[in-house]
Amino acid sequence: MKPSSYATLLSCVAALGGLLFGYDTAVISGAIGFLRACFNLGPADTGFAASSALIGCILGAAAAGPLSDRYGRKRALLLSAALFTISGVGSAIPQTLVQFNVARVLGGLGIGMASLLSPLYIAEIAPPDIRGRLVSYNQFAIVIGILTVYFVNYYIAGLGDDIWNITTGWRWMFGSEVLPAFLFFLTLLAIPESPRWLVKNGNEERAFGILSRLATPGEARAEVAAIKATVTQQEESVAGLFSRGMGIALALGIALAILQQITGINVFMYYAPEIFKQLGAGTNTALLQTVIVGAFNVTFTVVAIWTVDRIGRKPLLIVGATGMACSLTGLGLAAYFGTTQAWVLVFVLGYIACFALSMGPVVWVVLSEIYPTRLRGRAMGIATLLLWAANFVVSQSFPVINEDSWLVATFHHAFPFWLYAFFCVVTVVVTWLFVPETKGKTLEEIERYWAKRR
Repeated sequence: MKPSSYATLLSCVAALGGLLFGYDTAVISGAIGFLRACFNLGPADTGFAASSALIGCILGAAAAGPLSDRYGRKRALLLSAALFTISGVGSAIPQTLVQFNVARVLGGLGIGMASLLSPLYIAEIAPPDIRGRLVSYNQFAIVIGILTVYFVNYYIAGLGDDIWNITTGWRWMFGSEVLPAFLFFLTLLAIPESPRWLVKNGNEERAFGILSRLATPGEARAEVAAIKATVTQQEESVAGLFSRGMGIALALGIALAILQQITGINVFMYYAPEIFKQLGAGTNTALLQTVIVGAFNVTFTVVAIWTVDRIGRKPLLIVGATGMACSLTGLGLAAYFGTTQAWVLVFVLGYIACFALSMGPVVWVVLSEIYPTRLRGRAMGIATLLLWAANFVVSQSFPVINEDSWLVATFHHAFPFWLYAFFCVVTVVVTWLFVPETKGKTLEEIERYWAKRR
């Protein structure tokens, strides 16, 4: 097998974690209305039911870095696959809201771990010239998972009327996750450990064997030597992130991680059917429109995959965030003036397309690239933990903000969209001023770049 083909194969297996990430986070979008009726939830309880998995995401992201640095990327990924499977069963059979939320938190642990570990693993096995594309496979898998569960939700909802969906349908939606979760676990058993983690832990011979399948023997030897040289210069503790310019990389990664979420993407992932209903669509139409959103997400993620190593990370982030700001402003205006025509969907699709082209895949690419090998798991853990914390705040607050009597009276449901548009503008400024272009550079070259910063 060609080295690039082998790297692609390993990336696809690791990216199944991204597929489950998308599947598990988006399954709530089709079920939340029925779940709300089943347990008679108010706005705050609805927000918590939709975002309870995010508590687990925060904990999973916090644990994944230290676990992967200590026990390896592969073992940590296997644990995340097991948690996905347990959650799929548990969230399908609860008799109380508490039981449901506990099961969702367990699934969130798996999401948080996979969201960090899948791009991290791919970045550590990918050749420099196609690393951006291969890491973007993880985002592609995320949106495939989202689109797949939109179809699954639409299909299940069509099996019965609203009464059946309130009592039974939403349970099948959550239970459908078990099959892809078990497939992820099985395929992980066949992939090797990250060669960079192996070098860090003194197993250079095994790392050379893996790298020899990802490059020529001469290139593999040079890569082992380069990894060993950078690893020996790094401090083991998290405090090492604040030495020799690494604090800049940590701060930038945290900023991008938070901005990816507070620009509003998961409001559409979790609440899309409810937003479309608010704009005048019926249940089936809202679910079908959500499928269209998922299809746009997939299509423009493919565009990002084929441009991130050609155009670069920085231009995609700037162009995408600008388009997101414009689309959210338009959507806010439509909500303010009470417009419910079908063309409003254009603003939603424009926002999704711009996110999928930029903030979705590119932020994960940058996060997987900018940290040193010895500290990469912990540093990504910090950034990813704060990413999920921001996601929780946005997802928990949206139903409350969107239904607050004073805000509704003043802004007519437009306020959340304009708030997210403001943060898109902030993203453009941060990217323009601080994000370096990492296209085509090895991880060790990027590391030396930060070491020179003061």
